[in-house]
Amino acid sequence: MKIAYFDCMAGASGEMILGALLDAGLLLDTLRQRLSLLGLDEEFELNGKKVSKNGFAATKVEIITNARHPLDKNDHAYSRSLTELETVLRKSRLPILIQDKAIGMFQRLAEVEAEIHGQPVEQVDSHETGGIDTLVNVVGVLLGLEALGIEQVYSSPLPLARGFVTGAHEQTQLPAPATMAFLKGVPVQGCDIDHELITPTGALILSTVCQSFGSIPLMTLIGLGYGASARDLPIPALLRLLIGETSKGMEQIVLLETNLDDNSAEINGYVMEKLFASGALDVFFTPIQMKKNRLATMLSVICRPADTELLVAILFRETSTLGVRRQFMEMLSLEWTNEIVETPYGPIQVKVARLPGGTSKRAPEYEDCKKAAEIHSVPLRTVYAAALSIQD
Repeated sequence: MKIAYFDCMAGASGEMILGALLDAGLLLDTLRQRLSLLGLDEEFELNGKKVSKNGFAATKVEIITNARHPLDKNDHAYSRSLTELETVLRKSRLPILIQDKAIGMFQRLAEVEAEIHGQPVEQVDSHETGGIDTLVNVVGVLLGLEALGIEQVYSSPLPLARGFVTGAHEQTQLPAPATMAFLKGVPVQGCDIDHELITPTGALILSTVCQSFGSIPLMTLIGLGYGASARDLPIPALLRLLIGETSKGMEQIVLLETNLDDNSAEINGYVMEKLFASGALDVFFTPIQMKKNRLATMLSVICRPADTELLVAILFRETSTLGVRRQFMEMLSLEWTNEIVETPYGPIQVKVARLPGGTSKRAPEYEDCKKAAEIHSVPLRTVYAAALSIQD
């Protein structure tokens, strides 16, 4: 499986992400051809060129807008409302999956702008949501990832600068309000650079396409690219993209652990239910012996990185712990599918996992087997045996 990791030490914008994709092997002509499926060739030109940033070679993308709204006296590039954007995307020749993803992103953008300005979504200024450059950035990144065969995307934590920037309405504090809204739930870190590092479009794209934010996942590196910012900064104004191969079924997970020596069994059971209901992949308890020979229990939670903050909050709120350990890990999983087999006791769902070499192993669904055993008044193991005896 091919994965991508965006190393955002100097921030990210739509053009930087596109530049990194081009620098990593995406052909400019391929991107132009795929963007032509939008049917808006007369409204923009997409250029890419090699530049040097602090001595490092990178690719800089420039989107030149051509179309003007006939009633726009301020000479701004023509912007579309959310409804107009949806119409453009649905009338385009883009793959349906790309259409759906892009529409979802623009709906999210419109909702964020509506909340910031205290307006209904329908009244949001189209300059905030529907500029052709934003459309090209969003659709271009989705098409670029698809063209490169990227199946999963990851990113580093994102740097947040301080200072002020002049937006469409007035001068606003950095990071821009829209950027902050898109980064809710995303790991961030402060820096001393007083320039905009993460643009709203960059935040929208990364918070949508990335599986998680953290350290570089385990991969065999096969590609590298650098996307250049339009700005010059005290540090190299570059976005680095790593492309690698990893085994199918490999996923980044987080292990949360805490030691409890004064929780009752009832409370532990309740906490387990809350953790599973909030996205934990697994929860288990291990008997341990702590200092001063105190008997205790270690509570372990396996989860996806995106669910870490919520689950840690549950641990702090529902247990007596004062600290939680966190480890990032890689989990290897077999590919599996669910099948329905007909047994003398009714249909039973069976999980079928594919082993290397083409063989498989099967596991009947407990709840189905339990229900069938109770209905037919037979031992549970009898239903299990019946489900396992039926092969493809």
